[in-house]
Amino acid sequence: MLSSPIPKSVQRLIDEFARLPGIGPKSASRLTFFLLRGDRQQPRDLAEALVELRERTRFCSNCQNITESDPCPVCADQARDVSVICVVEEPLDVLAIERTGRFKGKYHVLHGAISPVEGVGPEDLKIKELVERAQREPIREVILATNVSLEGEATAMYLQKQLLGLGGIRITRLARGLPVGGDLEYADETTLARALEGRGEM
Repeated sequence: MLSSPIPKSVQRLIDEFARLPGIGPKSASRLTFFLLRGDRQQPRDLAEALVELRERTRFCSNCQNITESDPCPVCADQARDVSVICVVEEPLDVLAIERTGRFKGKYHVLHGAISPVEGVGPEDLKIKELVERAQREPIREVILATNVSLEGEATAMYLQKQLLGLGGIRITRLARGLPVGGDLEYADETTLARALEGRGEM
C-alpha cells in the first residue's frame, strides 16, 4: 500500500470542507492549503468562530429563525405588524426580504422544503410550529414565500391545506416576478419588493 503524500490532519480538514454544500474536493483543498499558508492566527479565529456559532445560536421559539437571543430581534420588535407572517424556507430568505425594506410584518422559517426525493417530509420542517402559531396569534395574513421550485410549490400547497383548516386567515403567495427555479436569497431587492407587493391569493 502506497503512503499518502498528504498528512492525516490536512486530509481530515479537506474532507470536512468537502462535506459543506457547494464545496467540491478542489475547493476544499484550496481552502485547506490557504489556511496552511496564511497567518497562523487565522485557523484559530476560524475554529473559535465555529465553536461560538454552535454555542451561542439557537432557534427563536416563536419564528424559528436563527438567533442569539430569544425571542429574536424581529419578534421582539413592537413596531412590527403581528397580524402578517411571511413564511420562508431558510434564514437567508429573511435577510433577502429585509433588504427590500418593504415588509413590516413578522416571519416564520421552515428550515427547508418538502422533498420526497431527498427524504424531507412535513415532519422534518417547522410546519407544526407554524400551525400552532396561527392558532395562538391574531394572524390576519400568511404570505407563502417559499422558492419558485417544485419543492417550494409542493411546500406552499401543503401549507395552504394546513392553514385553510383554521379559517379566517388570508393565504397569499409571492407574485411571479421571481424566476422559476430561483432562490429568494439570490433575488435582487426590486424584484423581491415587487413580488411582495403583487402577492395574490392562493
